[in-house]
Amino acid sequence: DVPVLVVGAPRTRLGAVASFVYGNPASSLQLLAVTGTNGKTTVAAMVESGLRAAGHVTGMIGTVGVVIDEVVHAGARTTPEATDLHATLAMMVEAGVRSVVMEVSSIALEEHRVDGVVYDVAAFTNLSQDHLDYHGTMQAYFEAKAGLFTAARARQAIIGVDDDWGKTLAEQCTIPHDTWSLLDPRASWHGFRAASGLEVVDPDGARHRLDVPMPGSFNVANAICAFAILVRAGVDPVDASRGISRVRVPGRMERFEAAGVTGIVDYAHSPDAIERVLRAARDESSGRIIAVVGAGGDRDSGKRPLMGQTAARLADVLVITDDNPRSEDPAAIRAAVREGAQRVAPLERAEIREEADRRAAITVAVGVAQAGDVVLVLGKGHEQGQDVGGVVTPFDDATVL
Repeated sequence: DVPVLVVGAPRTRLGAVASFVYGNPASSLQLLAVTGTNGKTTVAAMVESGLRAAGHVTGMIGTVGVVIDEVVHAGARTTPEATDLHATLAMMVEAGVRSVVMEVSSIALEEHRVDGVVYDVAAFTNLSQDHLDYHGTMQAYFEAKAGLFTAARARQAIIGVDDDWGKTLAEQCTIPHDTWSLLDPRASWHGFRAASGLEVVDPDGARHRLDVPMPGSFNVANAICAFAILVRAGVDPVDASRGISRVRVPGRMERFEAAGVTGIVDYAHSPDAIERVLRAARDESSGRIIAVVGAGGDRDSGKRPLMGQTAARLADVLVITDDNPRSEDPAAIRAAVREGAQRVAPLERAEIREEADRRAAITVAVGVAQAGDVVLVLGKGHEQGQDVGGVVTPFDDATVL
């Protein structure tokens, strides 16, 4: 006695249905989206901090979970399923949230998880190899991301143009959009070093001082992107800058100091991200760079040798270990990372060690460190567990380090 509607592709209808069931909560919120391979979590956190500095009651949905008015709730994935998303937005409306910033993954776009939502501002950080186990090719990966920058999903866009994919996106984008860049002064929003520190030039030519509390030029880029989003979302530039200066993101260039050694935990788990973090550490230190690196199982296997190659080229000591092997053989994953590391000429590559147990690997890295050195623990960032064979054991890189 229950009416049943049969459709060929339920996912393509689920967003609209979920929005209806929960009272169309998206229409009551200012919604901001961030997509890209690297930087999503940091940019989203900077934007959320800027919104709070402007007096907004905020929500955030992303890799580190769901945040409702500064209370953190666990999340299963970067971007929830459509039913969970609209339920969460409805909870945020009930809690008095005014503005929500979301990380939007390429897979979520492909799987219609954000259907029923039109973002007020959507931003693109960058694109490099990742998730090819799902998308197959970089072109397909790009096209999934580009789907966010259409009238069906966003009202305006902020597009990073420091890589070729961003330039292509800006050229083909049909909604009102600005560009941002760390490198190109022709971009709508661009940064430059002045006597007073970092300044950002807006589309009208006005200059704004920006204090970035996280190390690395890539975090300067993240801050420019976040600042542009905030101002386009109606936040006063002074509030935007103040909020960005206060941000701290768990597992993103998270720093620890002891006995003259600097420890850093970061979520870097792609070749490009590893390169960015290692170069940032090199710029900050006169000592050696000691990197702990692993690769996740049941994910893009093609990037594993490239991760090893990048780490071996830029570190002084490389400790290869397990990340989240999931259902795969951990030794086979480590072997792929090691194979890439050994591609680097012997005189140009790091001293390579291998230690399967992640806690032991971190212990090895810290044990060889001397005053002035930097120990980088990469790949898991904020995660609180390690998945081996489908069994998740509590594990926190920051605590262990």
